[in-house]
Amino acid sequence: MTALAPSQPRIRTEAFADGLSVRMDERGSGRPVLVLHGGAGPQSVLGFADALSARAHVITPTHPGFAGEPRPEWFDSVDDLAHAYLELLDRLDLRDVTVIGFSIGGWIASEMAVRDTSRLGHIVIVDGAGIQVEGQEIADVFSITPDQLSALSFHNPAAFRVDPTSLSPQQIAGRAANFQTLGVYTRKQGMADPKLRRRLGRVKIPALVVWGASDGIVSPDYGRAYARSFPHARFELIPEAGHMAQMEQPERLLKLLGEFV
Repeated sequence: MTALAPSQPRIRTEAFADGLSVRMDERGSGRPVLVLHGGAGPQSVLGFADALSARAHVITPTHPGFAGEPRPEWFDSVDDLAHAYLELLDRLDLRDVTVIGFSIGGWIASEMAVRDTSRLGHIVIVDGAGIQVEGQEIADVFSITPDQLSALSFHNPAAFRVDPTSLSPQQIAGRAANFQTLGVYTRKQGMADPKLRRRLGRVKIPALVVWGASDGIVSPDYGRAYARSFPHARFELIPEAGHMAQMEQPERLLKLLGEFV
């Protein structure tokens, strides 16, 4: 079978109330898929979104504050992000949406599903955060060096290491801003909502929870507990992948997604 080619991206910005705006990368056509990036920013998922756009209408918003996007002072929590993206689906009048959340994006996706699944068809959590699991601590990414973070994030960190001397001042500033924004969204509760796990029992749509076997940020056992929290979920482990499974093993992740939806 001949592989379908990804489509060209379309960039648009949706304005909300009180100074909030959300920039979106749209690709492809067909069944709608909302891709929510993690703390590494939108660049960490755009390659995956591009591949997925060969068979779907893929919408990848940039969380306000990331990648140079404006963020109103009042907009400062995962709860705010979940409400904004539910409103976005309403505005775009999208139905039967598959929401795929990576890392903190998985937390956002879970909070969306707890609140309203009327426009959602499936939810996919990839190396997500957001729940509390006894005995399973989430790594404190704010207290470690970039090399330590890379070692925890990848099965093969050497393949993805970025030489700091090769970065422009703008790239360095952008990475720092992303990290700062992640801190804004998580400073109230850390990387988990203590009430979220029990609330996931309300989510009746099918869920897929995917984890990199070498994830050092949030362990596979944490992922298994995440899957057990949904009434209708299955857990899949991807070998030779860490916290960035979409970067290390995109084909395996795409295959799992194709089988699920």
